[in-house]
Amino acid sequence: MKLYYWCPFFSNIATEKAVINSIVSIKKFSNNKIDPILLDVIGEWELQKKKLEEKKIKKTDLLSFKIIDYLPKYGFLKSRISYFIVLFFSIFKLHKKLRKDEPDFIVIHLMTFIPLLLLLIFNYKTKFILRISGYPKLNYLRTFLWKIVGKKLHIITTPTKSTMNFINDLKIFSLNKVKYLPDPVLDLSDIRKKKIDKINLEPELNSEKIIISIGRLTIQKNFEFLIESFNNIIKTFPDYKLLILGDGEQKKRLKNIIKDLNLENKIFLLGYKKNIYKYLQKAKIFILTSLWEDPGFVLIEAGIMNKTILSSNCPNGPSELLEDGKNGFLFESNSFDDFEKQFFLIENAKKKALFEKKIFFKKKIKEFTLFNHYKILKKILHSNEN
Repeated sequence: MKLYYWCPFFSNIATEKAVINSIVSIKKFSNNKIDPILLDVIGEWELQKKKLEEKKIKKTDLLSFKIIDYLPKYGFLKSRISYFIVLFFSIFKLHKKLRKDEPDFIVIHLMTFIPLLLLLIFNYKTKFILRISGYPKLNYLRTFLWKIVGKKLHIITTPTKSTMNFINDLKIFSLNKVKYLPDPVLDLSDIRKKKIDKINLEPELNSEKIIISIGRLTIQKNFEFLIESFNNIIKTFPDYKLLILGDGEQKKRLKNIIKDLNLENKIFLLGYKKNIYKYLQKAKIFILTSLWEDPGFVLIEAGIMNKTILSSNCPNGPSELLEDGKNGFLFESNSFDDFEKQFFLIENAKKKALFEKKIFFKKKIKEFTLFNHYKILKKILHSNEN
């Protein structure tokens, strides 16, 4: 069985990791009965070349040249221009590839409008699986495209049950086609290796009271809210320091806010880190302030590291993962008062209560291991076999 993965992207994102781990899970558990191949659309996987070689992941270049370095990446308008450039260069190449190779399946993650347009126009022997990566923003065009092409899709998968129910309530696709497929966030053998990787923090960062937050420096992650909330928190708890891991278009803005608040010795923007686990080991609390997440990779990664978690109650992942507060602490999204209230609850909680939340969460995130992902994916690939 030949399985293609389509996932063009412009910068480091969680979906990139999900695709790699999905392929790793297939290679590890399928006994070579499934042959997963990564489509490198615009050169997006070149920076991951070493990792792909280590994992022995096969990829095939869709274009004979790399255009990713020349594409504008940040900002709504610039990213849309890039989408149309990718469409122009890739759509006919993908059509030829599917006609020539006739893979059994293609799983489409990002910029899905390109393969969906092809599926709308042509008939293929290949079965298309639409992976809804993250909480879907349904504008008119996307909803219209999904509705008219839905009958030709083999399966639609969602990363959380909440999103599956959300999609089903909209009645865009046949209910029997929408399936819950948890992301393969946790490669346990890989995590064990990364946990023992030594980290030497700068002297000013060594502290018993470190808060960590991780994500791209974008509006979605809502770091401006986190910085302002932290500024309020340290008036009562001055020993805390905040480390933010990630890069993005808001970096300059966030630096200026930190400077204006005189928090340069309290908040540190450390940039993108390949190994987040060695940083998480130093943390007392992990905080997520996103406006939306689905499911929330960093929550799962913090959970496997036994961290106390404080998260916004945003759609759709955090509430489901934290089971409405059973497995961590949830605050009303964008509410400074509720954020502060929940932080005080963490500080005043008994060790036993915090420990129980961590244990409950670790039981929940077993759904996001490589093996569980493969087990469900295998059922999907073999569903409705002729």
